[in-house]
Amino acid sequence: MNDRISLLKEYFIYDKRHHTLRQGEVVDPSVYRGKELPDHRRTALRMKAMLEAEKPVIEPMERIVFTRTVSNAPLIFDDAEWAEIKAHHYIHENGNVCNLSPDYARLIRSGLLEARAKLGNTSHDESARIEIDAILDLTRRYEALARKKGMDDVAEVLARVPAHGARNLREALQSLRILHFALWCEGDYHNTLGRFDQYMLPYLGDLSEEEALALVEEFFLACNRDSDLYPGMQQGDNGQSMVLGGMLPDGTNGVNRLTHLALKASEELKVIDPKINLRVDKNTPLALFEEGTRLTRLGLGFPQYENDDVVIPGLEKLGYAPEDARNYVVAACWEFIIPGRGMDIPNIGAVPVAGVVDQAIRQTLLTAKSVEDILTRAGELLREKAAAIAESVKHLYVIPSPYMSLFFDVAPGKDIAEGSVYNNYGLHGTGVATAADSLAAVDQVVFREGMDPNAFLKAMDENFENTPELLYKLRNQCPKMGNDDDRADGFACRLLNLFADAVQPLRNERGGIYRAGTGAAMYYIWHAADLGATADGRQKGTPLSANFAPSLNVKLNGPVSLLKSFAKPDFSRVINGGPVTIEFHDSVFRNDEAIAKAATLVQAFIRWGGHELQLNTVNSDVLRDAQAHPENYKNLIVRVWGWSGYFVELDKCYQDHIIKRVELSL
Repeated sequence: MNDRISLLKEYFIYDKRHHTLRQGEVVDPSVYRGKELPDHRRTALRMKAMLEAEKPVIEPMERIVFTRTVSNAPLIFDDAEWAEIKAHHYIHENGNVCNLSPDYARLIRSGLLEARAKLGNTSHDESARIEIDAILDLTRRYEALARKKGMDDVAEVLARVPAHGARNLREALQSLRILHFALWCEGDYHNTLGRFDQYMLPYLGDLSEEEALALVEEFFLACNRDSDLYPGMQQGDNGQSMVLGGMLPDGTNGVNRLTHLALKASEELKVIDPKINLRVDKNTPLALFEEGTRLTRLGLGFPQYENDDVVIPGLEKLGYAPEDARNYVVAACWEFIIPGRGMDIPNIGAVPVAGVVDQAIRQTLLTAKSVEDILTRAGELLREKAAAIAESVKHLYVIPSPYMSLFFDVAPGKDIAEGSVYNNYGLHGTGVATAADSLAAVDQVVFREGMDPNAFLKAMDENFENTPELLYKLRNQCPKMGNDDDRADGFACRLLNLFADAVQPLRNERGGIYRAGTGAAMYYIWHAADLGATADGRQKGTPLSANFAPSLNVKLNGPVSLLKSFAKPDFSRVINGGPVTIEFHDSVFRNDEAIAKAATLVQAFIRWGGHELQLNTVNSDVLRDAQAHPENYKNLIVRVWGWSGYFVELDKCYQDHIIKRVELSL
């Protein structure tokens, strides 16, 4: 990175000097509350008030501007109004539009004035006009400040975008910065950045690599500038994911010059946003995997890999048009969504697979003739759990977002909150490895070796505290998923098929289907809290693995066996997403030869048919020291579940879980 980018990083990332410019709570909610107004108009008036309260800020070294000075604005409803809505509707997360991939390309290309001119005469269209005008007004104030400071090059860019279509990379990136900035100000969150290298490529022109890299790096820094204001479970969970590479809608390969520039920018900057996803397939050259592995070496927790050979056919099988399936991106964490056409809610809930299998074992072990009887009961319970979730999320209400609607295919005068082309819901499945290992253990110890089922259940009820020999056997002498052992892996495959069977007949009130997936999100903490000792030797209080990964503290044969195990299921049936998540000790990436070896392993996983992979670089000794001395590790980055964050800013339960994960070596 050049000296200017280094100064920007120091100012915004390390020193956070721009935080002193924040004004706090300065928006008066009376301008949009307590009035006989449609909800979409309240959204528009709140965004207008928020942008009017913004104070333009430009630092001398900036070329891509816009910095938040207003932290957030109050909800569009007062407490009584919101309570009334919640009494009659299901509210997903905070009730806002979230976890979508806006089609930035259309507005970067056309500009907001053209989008404004195309609006109709409905009340919703008028709300969108209010928001467009507020964005353009703030842009003009930034332009005026730039001219006052003698920064005519910045002013000329702002005079062009986002009012009009961009003509070059700098204008396109500045337009994207403003468009993205404004989505957060509308109240939308987890706004992904989509296929950045595809929609930005037309603006690259003949810029030198040095010029283009500096612009991309400055935009990446801008993504981190205000990310502490973006809501999530933890700091860093802000949904600013970016997808690079992959098949294009016409079937050609999308890897291009910007793909490599974005990877290099992320490698040089070493910051948590944007979170990189790399779409690959069986024909992807090893060199691209090596680029990704160099990022992994830094401990950023990305790139996350998606396998086009698996994901695209899986989405088509669920009813997505081929051109849309080929254009998929990744939501805030790992779920597959379609830019500009998907109002999917891919994290509407989670099925506790480990809990279901535990319940099935406890209910049927005394009468079961074989493990098949337990599996039959597990299938019944999975159907019950999935149906119960589907029933609980009926009567969904989402706060309207007229501005976000501009980025999507929606019916005239309608809001994205009401739906788009795809309106599917996704269910995570937690603890798959624990569930599979439990079935394998019962099959071996009870049905093959003949242990009294009463004694087995009693040992579970006692948390194995009085049966240390059995505990040792279950942990160390029974099949485990992650060791390329078909006895355990086969149960995982069957459980995932049962999960898919459970959601297949379900439909939501928007006409969408339900998608099963292998992700866990924060549920790996929550579902473990409700789970006693399990048949695989896991004791009460032990967390489940994050996402699709071996159970914690399992003795593994190595990464090759692990990845072979987790590539076996038919992922076309559980294509909501959920990466295989594994940890490598940081010594794995000691030199170029080791990086090539790790990259070859990732390539092999893709060729084996794995659908999604996320690698972490960890050193448990460093993490423990960071817990004890957080002041020395302010910039230590780790992967949490579907996102990366600064380790010292995480709640202790997440820190502890990361420390307990297995460190593999090659």
